[in-house]
Amino acid sequence: MTPAARRALRAGAREALGVPAAVLGAGFLGYGSLAADAGYSVWLTLAATFAIWALPGQLVLMEMQAGGAAVAATILAVSLSAARFLPMTLTLMPLMRNGSRGRRLWQFLLAAQLVSMTTWAVAMRRFADMDVESRWHYFLGFSAVCIGSAAIFAIIGQLLIGALPPLARFGLALLTPLYFFVTLVGEARSRTSIAALVCGAAAALALHAIAPGWSLLGAGFIGGTAAWLLQRAHVRHH
Repeated sequence: MTPAARRALRAGAREALGVPAAVLGAGFLGYGSLAADAGYSVWLTLAATFAIWALPGQLVLMEMQAGGAAVAATILAVSLSAARFLPMTLTLMPLMRNGSRGRRLWQFLLAAQLVSMTTWAVAMRRFADMDVESRWHYFLGFSAVCIGSAAIFAIIGQLLIGALPPLARFGLALLTPLYFFVTLVGEARSRTSIAALVCGAAAALALHAIAPGWSLLGAGFIGGTAAWLLQRAHVRHH
């Protein structure tokens, strides 16, 4: 590993040690307590954290297992809950890959597995300020600290079973998407980004009243498409 790569790795780890690790830790503290209530062992809680690496998917897994759902249905539901990571990965990977030298395919596959709401939001913000060769190591360092924090606090949540009321557990689990939303809004400086957020929020409110189960996916599709069309119309008129 080159000195530049080590610096990028440390920079990513240092940034994750702040607010990102704290927010993820709080969310997984609630998850660990919920998992203990559901009868999960520490090892199963850790396995779900490392394998799924997404609180919504982990909560879906827990709920469907508690309800006695079939294995195939559980796998399908957890997979669908992670569908939002596909466009995230498609936008993030070219920023790491295009122009990089000597990077192997398995390294990009590893990075794709580490994509989450938090890691994606921070990477999209920071990558513009660093050279292509440093991005993979930065992302690896940032993601490693985030996953480590999540795992540690999930174990603590297991040990604190009974100490947290149910409402507090669910509230803590919602901190991660809230942090993602705040980060996204804070970085929305271009007209296209602002339009996507506004259109997505409006679509989510409308769709939630009609089809709550599809409101998130539909809002992303409708909001993003509407913002793209508005941007095209703006470019044509100028």
